[in-house]
Amino acid sequence: MNDQGGARVEQLYLQRNSRRWTARVRRALEPPKPYVLNPHEGIPAPLGARNLYIGGGGCFVDGFINIDIFQLPGVDVVADAARLPFPDSVFQRVECDAVLEHVPFPEPVMHEIARVLRPGGFAHVVTPFCHPFHEYPRDYRRFTPDALERMGGGLQVVAKGWRTGPTATILVFLLEYLKLLLPWRWWRILAHGIFGWLLFPLRYLDLLLLRSPYAGRIGNHCYIWFQKGQVQ
Repeated sequence: MNDQGGARVEQLYLQRNSRRWTARVRRALEPPKPYVLNPHEGIPAPLGARNLYIGGGGCFVDGFINIDIFQLPGVDVVADAARLPFPDSVFQRVECDAVLEHVPFPEPVMHEIARVLRPGGFAHVVTPFCHPFHEYPRDYRRFTPDALERMGGGLQVVAKGWRTGPTATILVFLLEYLKLLLPWRWWRILAHGIFGWLLFPLRYLDLLLLRSPYAGRIGNHCYIWFQKGQVQ
C-alpha cells in the first residue's frame, strides 16, 4: 500500500480519537449504529492457543494476534494479508471482518487464511454486500455468501448467512444520502446525528426480517464460517 493510502488511514484514526473539542462534540452527536447483528451468526468455534485477527487496526482484540498493513494502536504485526508471515497450520481461529473489500485481490488472502489455519480450525469471514462506498484506504468490491464460498477453496463451509439485514441497508444509505444534500461539513455532522438518533430504533426490524429467506436481496453484510479438514 502506498504512503498516500497509509496517511489517509492514519488521518481517519486520528480524527476518530482526537481530543479536540470539535472531535468531542462530533462523537457526542454520533448516534447508535444503524444495525443489529444477527443473533444466529455465531457457532461453537472455541479459541485456541493461537488465533489471528486480520485488519483490526485501531482495535484491541483479546485472545488474537492482530495484524494490519498499518502500524496503528492494537496492531501486533504489520503485514500484508496476502503474504502472512506465519508458518502453515498454526492458528485455531482466523477472523477476517470487513477486509476483503479493501484488498485488490481477495483470492490470495483466502488462500493464506487456509494455509495458516490448523486442521480442525475455523475461519470466520464477514464482508459487505449492500453498503456505501468506504475507502480504508481503498474500496474495491462487494460480496455475496456464494462468492465467499467459492473463494474458500478446500475449506468446508460450516455456516453462512447475513450478519446485518435489509433495514440496516436502508438506514445506512438514507443517512449517506441526507449528508449529500447539505453543503457544509458541520451541517452534515448535525444531520447525521439528528436523523441517526431518530431512525436507529428501526434497526430492530431486522431481528424479524433476517428470518426471511429473501433478506439477502438487500442484505447489508454477509458472513461465512469455514472449517479446515483434519489431516488423514
